[in-house]
Amino acid sequence: MRVRNWWALFDRFRGGPVAAGGIHFGTRRRRSTRLLVTCLVPLAILGTARCGTSQQPQQHGDRGGDQSEQGLWHGGSVPHLRADVIHVLPHDPSSFTQGLETNSGTLYESTGKRGESVLRAVDLTSGKETERVELPSRFFGEGLTVVGDRIWQLSWKSGTAFLRDRATLRQERRASYDGEGWGLCSSEERLVMSDGSAELTFRDPNTFAERGRVKVRLGGEPLEELNELECVDGSVWANVWQTDRIVRIDPTSGRVTAVVNASGLLDESAESEAGVLNGIAATDAEGEFLLTGKYWPKMFRVRFVPE
Repeated sequence: MRVRNWWALFDRFRGGPVAAGGIHFGTRRRRSTRLLVTCLVPLAILGTARCGTSQQPQQHGDRGGDQSEQGLWHGGSVPHLRADVIHVLPHDPSSFTQGLETNSGTLYESTGKRGESVLRAVDLTSGKETERVELPSRFFGEGLTVVGDRIWQLSWKSGTAFLRDRATLRQERRASYDGEGWGLCSSEERLVMSDGSAELTFRDPNTFAERGRVKVRLGGEPLEELNELECVDGSVWANVWQTDRIVRIDPTSGRVTAVVNASGLLDESAESEAGVLNGIAATDAEGEFLLTGKYWPKMFRVRFVPE
């Protein structure tokens, strides 16, 4: 497994400490051994003896991983694309975006952070919010997908998926799953779910029961931290956590078939206040997508074209 940096391995920024200036930064923590590794890694690698609980991880607004890992994106023979902006739309900068999807002229967005997680519907023509539902405070909202006249919405560490009426967003029932929930999309009568690892899980769209898994590889190596998903024409597009990269995946083999460089969408002033890229939704126009991120003030209608 490739490790971009030790913080990236043990921290996933979600609903955590408040940084200077009052911006709330989140933290994902997969393992309880974080403090042990915080102490041991500097000793083993850097030869230092300084260690303590006051050390802070990479801040929420930072962009991408360690520079030594950038070669990952340029290796192999897969096509390399960029996001060509067609139109810029406003986006609520208070939204900690976790899931994004469009359907019949409506944008559905799931946001995270415990006590603040919501699912909302926005009319794409007017930009007006038409429906909103808050999750119970113990749940951290994650990815979503539309299935007919219903919506499935994930939670992060609670092992709970919510089935909702698409028109009203009201909960109809819940389903349980093992592990974490990150991204979700619907493809060919099955759901595709990510959990931050290099695996995608296939689920029944009615019961949410697991129906198989596939490991995602880029250039023969597992690609970790798959996040928000979008299913289009038999392919799965996935945001890669803490990067400005989106990958196209063949869900049958798990092979990455294209890499998108989506950096530079925000200008420097907006980027300094925003979080990471996270949110991809196919539009009604063939080949066009909406992209946004956590706390982004804008959403971008784009096409993916050769770099």
